[in-house]
Amino acid sequence: MREILTYLIFGLQAASIYAVAASGLVVTYTTSGMFNFAHGAIGMLAAFSYWELHVNRDVPTPIALALVLFVVGPALGLLIERVIMRGLAGASTITRIVVSISLLFTFIQVGAVIWPQEKNYRIPRFFDGNFVRLGDVNVAWHSLIVFGLAIGVAVGLRLLLYRSRLGVAMRAVVDDRDLTFLNGINPGRTSMAAWALGCSLAALSGVLIGPLLQLSVVGLTLLVINAYAAAMVGRLRSLPLTFLGALILGLGESALGYAQFKSTSEGTIDAIAKIKPSLPIIMLFVVLVVLPQDKAAFTGPRMRNVVPMPSLRSAVVAWGALVAGAAALSYVLSDAHLTEVGKGMALAIVMLSLVPLIGYAGQISLAQLAFAGVGAFVAWKVAPDGGVLGLVAAVVAAGAVGALVALPTLRLKDLYLALVTMAFAILFERNFLGEQRGFRTGTGVAILERVPGFEGDHANFILLAIVFGAVGVLISLLRMGHPGRRLQAMKDSPAACATLGLDLTTTKLGIFAFSAAIAGLGGALLMGWKSNLGVSQSDFSLLEGAYAGLPVVLMAVIGGITSVSGALVGGLLLAGMPLLGSGIPALGNLMKVAPGVAGISLGRNPDGATGQVVARLEERKAGAEPPVHPVAGSGEVSAISPSPVPPDRPPVPEQAAAGERYSPDQIKALESALGFEAGEEVCRART
Repeated sequence: MREILTYLIFGLQAASIYAVAASGLVVTYTTSGMFNFAHGAIGMLAAFSYWELHVNRDVPTPIALALVLFVVGPALGLLIERVIMRGLAGASTITRIVVSISLLFTFIQVGAVIWPQEKNYRIPRFFDGNFVRLGDVNVAWHSLIVFGLAIGVAVGLRLLLYRSRLGVAMRAVVDDRDLTFLNGINPGRTSMAAWALGCSLAALSGVLIGPLLQLSVVGLTLLVINAYAAAMVGRLRSLPLTFLGALILGLGESALGYAQFKSTSEGTIDAIAKIKPSLPIIMLFVVLVVLPQDKAAFTGPRMRNVVPMPSLRSAVVAWGALVAGAAALSYVLSDAHLTEVGKGMALAIVMLSLVPLIGYAGQISLAQLAFAGVGAFVAWKVAPDGGVLGLVAAVVAAGAVGALVALPTLRLKDLYLALVTMAFAILFERNFLGEQRGFRTGTGVAILERVPGFEGDHANFILLAIVFGAVGVLISLLRMGHPGRRLQAMKDSPAACATLGLDLTTTKLGIFAFSAAIAGLGGALLMGWKSNLGVSQSDFSLLEGAYAGLPVVLMAVIGGITSVSGALVGGLLLAGMPLLGSGIPALGNLMKVAPGVAGISLGRNPDGATGQVVARLEERKAGAEPPVHPVAGSGEVSAISPSPVPPDRPPVPEQAAAGERYSPDQIKALESALGFEAGEEVCRART
């Protein structure tokens, strides 16, 4: 009985912390309509800030707590809402997700820079050493404080959201911001208050969970991320259901711990030890797949990036230019620089897998590096000597795993799809990349030899360029053909596609499998490129390492998610930033946070770097051509004479009057006069 009561108290303590963290997520989402992926990182920063004040600088506990909960947390919330989130009001749901993930990655890097992870950090418990006797069990005062704060948060939020003018205003802002303003409420201030409250609750959860473990930037962030499962039980709307989800999660972890304690079988103990850390992520996965979606999570505008239409000739020419450039570059770079750029080229192939998935189909995935890890593992098992058969096996296996992951998520969209793929990536990391799992050898280092004939650094770098170009041409062919038009139609309007009879299930399943297969190929080539170093746990991790899963997704989107060249730019940027940081030490820390900062700026530049460059070139080209106007009373065209036609009616070209079709230049001129994209038929009717 004593053991049961002990584990019950542990479970209730964990449930209380999860409830506080999840409540902050619910408050932010309910009042702003945006899911804060950086919630866990905010809790991490708060815990380290509390350590800095209380432990490192000897600030008394009450003052340190007050500064963290009422200054640091709210200040972060105000800054995030005012500088970042307010500018995303009209952005697509995918853009909002990517910006929020960028914020998560930035905070993780900032935490690692300020508090180097080589040092041990610990926070003392509240009233450490004081206990209350409950039967045969001593209950720490820290646990009682956690219970009391969880209850206080539940009651306080209920009263705030449903019994106060501020709470009603918070809920009204997300429903109709303009109407709220007409009723005399400042939506900007209301939204800032909501974000300040949500981040303060994240800070509270970080401070409460910090004393229970050794502080770690990534570990603490992931522990708060566990609260996502509790928040999703309440559909990001219901606080009572959110607390119920937290209770189920906390008691479930405690039950597994008790079963492990009582078990006498080593196999059972090992199995529980593997399952227990993954229980919150498993619960998140199941909740997302089983429970109905909150339609408000994807009511924003669809992603409207410009998707270029390449020609086969231009794709092949670009392929040849890339291979020639890679051959020249491999002899210019030093060995150390070539090693890093080669990683970037291999990761560019992984990023390339996101072009058809996100850029063409509008389906987001945060698990591409996990699929790359699957491909690397299978290639290593099938052909450790680096044979081509290993690459083929990597493509097939990763594609199959991608299809299996997509199968239960076919009905999910945007936010829910991002969370499911994120859950899979964390599950893969915790259950496959850990010590004594996955890439396990007698020496502890898994090595995949390079493809025969391409063993040297120069030759293997050229091979990476050849493979990237070949996959790029394949994706270009996909874009130019019927599958590309189907994917674009699904991205623009899934409902319209279903109405027209298109099989979206097969289309989604196919594009996920195709994307995962490309990522698996990139993972196998990455492992081959690192053949002299072997694979470490952080090589295919979601959050850890310079080339983790999140920055891979971020740099792909930053480079330009709708174009093959964007993936190349993203891979080279991801490799170039650490090189720049090592070459110029003063920029070292800046380069660590640069991918996240660049992702945050995506809200204002959703087409990425490549799209922005192309747009600027097109604008410059259009600006270099003189405006064309018809001369009054003649059929001639003049570059300097203005048209006497009234400004509300565009000029009528002579070709149109004769019954001929408009040329593209004429349509563009007419649309410019009308002030919107009209098309030929509308232009003809208006003229």
